Amino acid sequence: MHPAHLAPSAEAFSLATPVRLWEDGFAADPHGHYERLRAQGPIGWAELAPGVPAYVVVDRRAALDLLQDTETWSRDPRPWEVTVAEDSPVLGMMRWRPNTLFADGQDHLRYRRTLVDAFALIEPHDLRELVHRAVDVLVSGFGPDGGADLVRDFTRPLMALVFNSLFGLPDREGDRLRDSIGAMMEGGEKAALGEQEYGRYVLELIAAKSAKRGNDLTSWLLDHPLELTPEEVTWQVFLTLAAGLEPTANLVSNALSRILGNAAYYTTLTSGSRPVMDAVMEVLRYETPMSNYGIHYARQPVTFHGVWVREAVPVVISYGALAHFAEVEQRPTGGHHPHDASHLSFSAGPHACPVKHHTLLIATEAIERLTQWLPDLDLTTPRPDLTWRPGPFHRCLTALPVRFTPRALDVPGVR
Repeated sequence: MHPAHLAPSAEAFSLATPVRLWEDGFAADPHGHYERLRAQGPIGWAELAPGVPAYVVVDRRAALDLLQDTETWSRDPRPWEVTVAEDSPVLGMMRWRPNTLFADGQDHLRYRRTLVDAFALIEPHDLRELVHRAVDVLVSGFGPDGGADLVRDFTRPLMALVFNSLFGLPDREGDRLRDSIGAMMEGGEKAALGEQEYGRYVLELIAAKSAKRGNDLTSWLLDHPLELTPEEVTWQVFLTLAAGLEPTANLVSNALSRILGNAAYYTTLTSGSRPVMDAVMEVLRYETPMSNYGIHYARQPVTFHGVWVREAVPVVISYGALAHFAEVEQRPTGGHHPHDASHLSFSAGPHACPVKHHTLLIATEAIERLTQWLPDLDLTTPRPDLTWRPGPFHRCLTALPVRFTPRALDVPGVR
């Protein structure tokens, strides 16, 4: 296309007011922000943090075109990083590291192979038992109280227990892992401190497993035949722990909020006539836990779906916007089939999530085990009044308060 034909799109974006995904109002009303982005076209103009602009893809066809085109788009953020202040709150989530998320070509294939092979060594039965044990430990703590905050007391500590065990650290490190990743994800004033603390956690984990191997993902990555360096293993673990813990916790919280917020839905689930997977798939379609990520960069300036995209500017896939518009479009027809997996919550193309089956097993087993122990969970705050944590990247409840009939669990080894 002749450059003269690009001027209107470039000028329009330069004059457009960016939609602020970092402001407090975004967590409270993401759909309004997505509508403003969609009004600009399939690709909107936004800010991820003050002074950090980004293109945001809000159209499914455009998202698929981008995710499947590795010639035009790169995952390497280093040309962008030099344009951003070192204290930017989103750097913790976006800076380059030698792992599968930020790699292209052969490097990406090599890193991805190690992750796929390591997770393949986890037996589904063992993972199921690990989740059950973690649920039992947590419910034994708050079960006698007759009330709990399922975000604070269940979903986030649950994932810390599960992922600590999978990667080889003891349960006592769970709070540290959970809190540091949470701060980094929010992208606020505590993001840098969260990134630093999480980095220390990972370095201590690598040091421990380098000294003494175990039956865990970290050890398997260190011993993989593709011979990753200790630094590469460090950054693989840095990515995978964060990508597993926080989004999976959010997936479970969001699914529980939908289940408990609909009495008819909850009754069918607890009776066994409707599987938990239906609720989990509903969240993945309509309220995805990682709402804006899948960040790419144009290798050179390019026209993409009518927009002139510059180099060294993030191009964000808005899975949250895609979910919102999918829900709006499905309302007249009654929605998707319960087992429809056409959502993009696990991304698509070469960088699609390599361990989605593990995620689904963890989420469904956690909900089923919880509702087996506490079959009369009841929200104490109506779902429309629940509040959401700030941050441009995730969709995450601040709290999920419930009440239930008090129950004491006799869990061996738990006092």
